[in-house]
Amino acid sequence: MHHAMDLLVIGGTLLLALAAHGLGQKIHVPRVTLMLLLGALAGPDLLSLLPEGSDQSFGFVTHLTLALVGFLLGERMSMKDLHEGREALILSLAVTLATATVVTLVVWLITGDGVAALLLGAIATATAPAATMDVLKEAGAQGPLTRLVYQVVAIDDAWGVILFSLALVTAGLLAGSSDLGWTILGQGLAEVGGSIVLGLTLGFPMAWLTGRLRPGEPMLLESAGFVFIAAGLASLLGASYLLTCMTLGIVVANRAKHHVRPFRSIEGISEPFLALFFFMAGYQLEWSLLPALGALGLAYVGARIAGRVLGGQIGGLLAGSDDHTRNRIGACLMPQAGVALGLALLATERFPHLGYLLPLVISATVIFELVGPPLTLLQLRHAGETGQSVEEDKDED
Repeated sequence: MHHAMDLLVIGGTLLLALAAHGLGQKIHVPRVTLMLLLGALAGPDLLSLLPEGSDQSFGFVTHLTLALVGFLLGERMSMKDLHEGREALILSLAVTLATATVVTLVVWLITGDGVAALLLGAIATATAPAATMDVLKEAGAQGPLTRLVYQVVAIDDAWGVILFSLALVTAGLLAGSSDLGWTILGQGLAEVGGSIVLGLTLGFPMAWLTGRLRPGEPMLLESAGFVFIAAGLASLLGASYLLTCMTLGIVVANRAKHHVRPFRSIEGISEPFLALFFFMAGYQLEWSLLPALGALGLAYVGARIAGRVLGGQIGGLLAGSDDHTRNRIGACLMPQAGVALGLALLATERFPHLGYLLPLVISATVIFELVGPPLTLLQLRHAGETGQSVEEDKDED
């Protein structure tokens, strides 16, 4: 009976995703936002439509989905175009540093607490690669801004993890626990470095094997097998499975002879998992925590928005980007999800007296995950890089 309910939940969620896709195209709202809202309505805080314990497998769905997303993002980091790679690197670093700086200053001015300010500043840099990628795919977006968003999102969270590790060290020094801070820094750098090494170790044999079992036609089995093994080993070794799978994808994109086909294979099976991921993420949203946002939370949300936009402007100037890229790239990077919650949980564990950080970040994440994807879609449409914008232009003519 338990598995019967699981199958009903899965089947119903996939059909809801199909309906959300159709509705989203008519009202110009990304299905990410619609699936989150549907999940939140079905959740225990509101209608409580699902049987108790239905969300227990969410951890596995999250793990599997982000592994697929990480690998697919790796395709966008081809090193053949060095100019684009340089532009993405500069922009991502500028957006990360500007966001952290603005949020840290605003929180410090409001609270006078340097530890909380540093931690919230670092947490604010995290993005939601799954939501952003789904918006780009759903819109059929193509163009220079789209390519840049793919690349920046791919490396954004790596900068965020490194910065958060440094923030924890500094916060530990301010709080008088420097030994703990340096230990955390070592763990953070080891996690990033270990993820890259593991991705490289598995990436080269995968790139060599691709297309050899069936000349010119790599099978889904070999692609999915490597991705899932990479994610599993990363978890066992305490590395980041998102960064590991992204590195795996980067190696395949740059080294495999038939590098496009493994990504199309994985892309073909990712849709159901993305639908489940967004619905269950919405199901777990605790709307009762929204009142905890308060003045500090609203300031955090406003500062993060300002930091993203400012970082896009500064990074665009340094990288020599065109005007429309500078004006839009920051607004395309608003979605925020699981990585931010994980960092907030770690910060709360390390500094128990800052118990308000977690509900504040959860509340802000609800807002960014609901508002961020439509904002990304709007920017791409104004840039003329979505199917809708092209059709609208034709109609106007």
